Amino acid sequence: MAKKKKTTNDTNEISSAAAALEFGISFDELEKLMQTRGHEGVLTLNETYGGLSGLGQKLKTNLITGLSEDESDISLRLAAFGRNEIPPKPPKTFFRLMVDALQDITLVILIICAIISFGLSFYHPSDETFQAELKPKEANVEWIEGAAIIVAVVVVVLVTAFNDWTKERQFRGLQSKIESDQKFNVVRNNIVKQIPIKDIVVGDICQVKYGDLLPADGVVVQSNDLKIDESSLTGESDLIKKHESKDPFLLSGTHIMEGSAKMLVLAVGEHSQTGMIFKLLGATKEDDEEKTVKNKKENANGLVDGEANERLVAPESIAGAQGNNHEATELQNVEIAKEKDTAGDDDSGGFKVKERSILQAKLTKLAIQIGYAGMTIAILTVIVLLLRFSVEEFIQRGERWSNKYWSRFVRYLITGITVLVVAVPEGLPLAVTISLAYAVKKMMLDNNLVRHLDACETMGNATAICSDKTGTLTTNRMTVVQVYVSEKHWKNVENPVRVKEISIPNKTKEILLEGISVNSSYASKLLPPPEKETLAKQVGNKTECGLLGFVVGLGGNYNEIRQQYTEEKFIHVYTFNSVRKNMSTVVQRPDSATRMYTKGASEIVLKKCKTILNRNGEIVPFSTVDYDRLVQTVIEPMACDGLRTICVAYRDFPSDKLPDWDDEATVVDQLTCVCICGIEDPVRPEVPDAIAKCRNAGITVRMVTGDNVNTARSIALKCG
Repeated sequence: MAKKKKTTNDTNEISSAAAALEFGISFDELEKLMQTRGHEGVLTLNETYGGLSGLGQKLKTNLITGLSEDESDISLRLAAFGRNEIPPKPPKTFFRLMVDALQDITLVILIICAIISFGLSFYHPSDETFQAELKPKEANVEWIEGAAIIVAVVVVVLVTAFNDWTKERQFRGLQSKIESDQKFNVVRNNIVKQIPIKDIVVGDICQVKYGDLLPADGVVVQSNDLKIDESSLTGESDLIKKHESKDPFLLSGTHIMEGSAKMLVLAVGEHSQTGMIFKLLGATKEDDEEKTVKNKKENANGLVDGEANERLVAPESIAGAQGNNHEATELQNVEIAKEKDTAGDDDSGGFKVKERSILQAKLTKLAIQIGYAGMTIAILTVIVLLLRFSVEEFIQRGERWSNKYWSRFVRYLITGITVLVVAVPEGLPLAVTISLAYAVKKMMLDNNLVRHLDACETMGNATAICSDKTGTLTTNRMTVVQVYVSEKHWKNVENPVRVKEISIPNKTKEILLEGISVNSSYASKLLPPPEKETLAKQVGNKTECGLLGFVVGLGGNYNEIRQQYTEEKFIHVYTFNSVRKNMSTVVQRPDSATRMYTKGASEIVLKKCKTILNRNGEIVPFSTVDYDRLVQTVIEPMACDGLRTICVAYRDFPSDKLPDWDDEATVVDQLTCVCICGIEDPVRPEVPDAIAKCRNAGITVRMVTGDNVNTARSIALKCG
């Protein structure tokens, strides 16, 4: 083991040397750089490495076009800085799982009873008085009781261990599949590509946006109103503003809460913040090997077991910190939590009772109660037999005490112990284990992978389910079905024929097409339909994809508009978040005018509008009376049809009097309303039946959404 560890260290030294030689910077230096924060970090970056451009040169990266797709270059980076994956801890062996299963108190009681029963079955007192009472000699079958208990225990242990072993393998397979499916946007050869997270290397330029969980450590190259939630690392819930000139360092495992940016990757895998946390938790293979060597050395030096088995336990916030937005991250959380449990088991040294589920706790309590009852009855039985014998022999017959009576007393004691053994319910754990194993198998047929048997029982105790609306109860395929534009309310515009009938002035149409194309994430786009499908594939934010579909329906080309206004040319971006409920992008138009496009929840955006485009494309005043009328005649009817209402607006700024872009309240105001779109997200066909089954089972299903209350009510009614 020690030899293997040495080899690993040698490899690391070679890698560091190669990095220093080829790139002019090693991962040790990058790791130290990532430890700095704020003003100190910016100073170190500028003075030691010559700023972002100097760092880019040392890493042989073009900060605009990204890496080339040269295989030899990627291989060199992998050798120098490592791969973006954390080697998992080896799974428990089947024998270890059997030992874990044996730690159930009920099974321990059963084993003790089986041993007693087995031992007593071969004990026969050899006394004449006793022999006279015996019937003609028969085959000894008393051992069957003890053997039956042992068989029941073995079956329970094997079923539990085999289930955990197979589910562990399936879970790891599923986890690796999900990790391989999880992709991230990187710039290579000046083209934005989606690549698997594990293929990200040091020197890559990543595009990050609202909602992303950072897969590696890096430094901001270019940003738009970027705010990060670092609570997973620091415990502080306040959002941290990041900018290339103030605090440019981004850490893996943190969430993008606002804005977008481009990031130069500086640390991946075990050298990133997430990798270091995994090491502290003892959740990596390498760490496990090192710990084994260390423990052996310490034990050889005669240290106390407690010291040899010392372990650093990271705060719970770290273990649960790895994000909610991606399935793979959730699975990763479970893995971390499990590794913590395993770590505790591995180092405990002695007998450790694992945390029991509710049913196991109740069964253990029942088994103990039955044991107490059995013990009471056994003691009473022995006392009654002794009293009866004593009264008959010593009082009625007047016999004197002699040693021949000892065998009779032993026989009564054996009878009492037999009563106690019979009272213990050996079939109870077996029945529960087999029924839970059957439940797991049934759930597998429903495409639900249950990792531990007792999880079935935990789910069986659920009384309430809180469900998100978008994408869970609905299909998450957004389509614009109604639109209010140029003082007219159009319906059924999802029909290609109907959408072409919409007649609006050219000026309004130009603003509408530009407003939607520019003021949406450039990661949102429509791709050609997959095989056997007719509808375009929506990639990115589904609401924005629905609006882009409307642009295409009106005969616009959002790609051409985006090429005209590249992200680097944006003056300022106010990204969407759950507080703002709108998004604004400021651009400079070809005629040098500065224009801001805004889109968002209709009630919020309309309140900021002071003018509106009429049927001739002219700007006319928009009063509070007009607002109330639009809400009653357009927004509420759309919401009652279960539509999400989005308002598109804009504002022009005089080029000689530009505002302070950080003063959002002043900037995003005095808007001109262009249109209101009603977007439909159909309910999944299987949802109403599923909710009806939940209600029949006594489970309350609640829908959680940030939508308009009328939209929410309409969807809730459709779902039942």
